[in-house]
Amino acid sequence: MFRETVMAYETIQVETTACVRTITLNRPDDLNSIDERVTSELQSELRNVAKDKSVRCLVLTGAGRAFCAGQDLKSVMERKGPFDFTEALRRRYNPIISALKALEIPTLASINGVAAGAGWSLALGCDLRIASTKAKFVSAFSKIGLVPDSGMTWTLPRVVGLSKALEIAWMGDPLSAETALQLGLVNRLAEPEELAKATAEWATALAKSATRGLGLTKRAMYAAMGNDLDTQLEYEAQLQGVAGRTKDYSEGVKAFIEKRAAEFIGD
Repeated sequence: MFRETVMAYETIQVETTACVRTITLNRPDDLNSIDERVTSELQSELRNVAKDKSVRCLVLTGAGRAFCAGQDLKSVMERKGPFDFTEALRRRYNPIISALKALEIPTLASINGVAAGAGWSLALGCDLRIASTKAKFVSAFSKIGLVPDSGMTWTLPRVVGLSKALEIAWMGDPLSAETALQLGLVNRLAEPEELAKATAEWATALAKSATRGLGLTKRAMYAAMGNDLDTQLEYEAQLQGVAGRTKDYSEGVKAFIEKRAAEFIGD
């Protein structure tokens, strides 16, 4: 299988295998907590992914025993003067979540351990989630008197409903991987030793699909959360017109008629 290391960073590792770009948060000694460097490098790499047409699926995971423990509070406390949360979210975190949603390829969080605070928000910012059976999910914000951020207040109520989202946010109790699966917060579970393999298989299958069609479907699904039915019907019609002009549509129809597996090229 073709494998290529894309770029060297200080706090993340980046690798591409068979059209799947994998970004690994790489601060294992700090449970992959997020500092200024992490957000800067994530933003930079997400811009690279958006421009690289050879990338047809993105995987986000963590090194070591954690996915991401959220904001590095130690770095906050070491700063001179008050920490401006509003500025930090607008400049550092919000662009990451927006970039993940804007990518017209599938994004997949592979949650290998604890996902807490903004780290959980980062996982929720991906389209799909697969987790180790040993993973834990913690809102954490209420424990230090803060508000869930980085998109969590947008995602949680849409997945689990308003009342349950408030309970999760207010109580801050850890959720097990099994509970997260039951609530729809993750799509699949895998044993810890099988997570990397299961992630690669799922991501590779997505990368081999009709990428433009998947991207347009993603665009339609997210738009539907704010559209009324008539608006969405018209939007579907417009997107279907785009999809119907792609090479992958032609290949898909031809493969169907010829009773063979389609060989999509992502265009």
